Amino acid sequence: MKIRLLTGLLLAFTLTPLFATPLVDAEWLNAHLKDENLVVLDLQDRNSYQRYHVPGAVNSNYGDWRQTSPKGTPQLMTPPARLEQLIGSLGIDNDSQVVLVVMGSGAGDMASATRIYWTFKTLGHDQVSILDGGLINYANKRVYPLQKGLNQPKPKAFKAKLRAAFRPDSQTVKTALENGALAVDNRSRAEYLGIYRGGDKERPGSLPHAVHLAYDWLTVNGGGQFQSLDNLKKIYAAAGVSLQGKQINYCHTGHRAALGWFVSHELLGNEEAQLYDGSTAEWAKDANLPMEQKVQLDF
Repeated sequence: MKIRLLTGLLLAFTLTPLFATPLVDAEWLNAHLKDENLVVLDLQDRNSYQRYHVPGAVNSNYGDWRQTSPKGTPQLMTPPARLEQLIGSLGIDNDSQVVLVVMGSGAGDMASATRIYWTFKTLGHDQVSILDGGLINYANKRVYPLQKGLNQPKPKAFKAKLRAAFRPDSQTVKTALENGALAVDNRSRAEYLGIYRGGDKERPGSLPHAVHLAYDWLTVNGGGQFQSLDNLKKIYAAAGVSLQGKQINYCHTGHRAALGWFVSHELLGNEEAQLYDGSTAEWAKDANLPMEQKVQLDF
């Protein structure tokens, strides 16, 4: 009996993919491509994906994960019910270990991966990782195979377990800031200072008492590879952003801020860091919400 039990446990361990960290490298991914529950989710455009991708990867359009709200706020998270259908259609269920792969051409590209990563976390799925450096870094090793064509996934059932706290609305953000939370602006310096604005109906400037931490500081030379943990800590210190405590990451539509949130929450371990999905695309259009314009220009 004990021998059978031990054999069963060893078999279960063998069939279960190794739990991955938030970031995985090319070596890890190549070593685990045949793990039973692993799904490599490629976020390139369809034409690029069909030219080359990680073997076995399935492809998804980034735009399907975001949509305009009935009130006109662009690029918000797609409703959970629709995301359940989308994720299931990609061959992902609640037992899947998902590795997100983008081209890795720059920090903005990596922000696409962190945004989808945040979406999975918001839906209650923790078994998700990002390929550090993206497909460029994977291919540059020149030892790992690439694949072309289209992989058609077998649909599965995915059920969300929504974490509402991961997606605060504008009033929740306002209350948090009034109670001492730190607003972290992951946009460009020009947007932060108020000398550039996102749209005709949007007020320029930043959220109250925000500090600036540009998203592209968080990757090496603004590229596809994340800075080391030691470097990230130095960058946060230089920007005046604490490593712990209540923190609201925002940008214009929650894309660049997803990269800031990922670094704070997942890499540096600040469990109180939040991503403001609506960001200034929502906030700046509401005259009842306060903004600061550090440089007063006539628009």
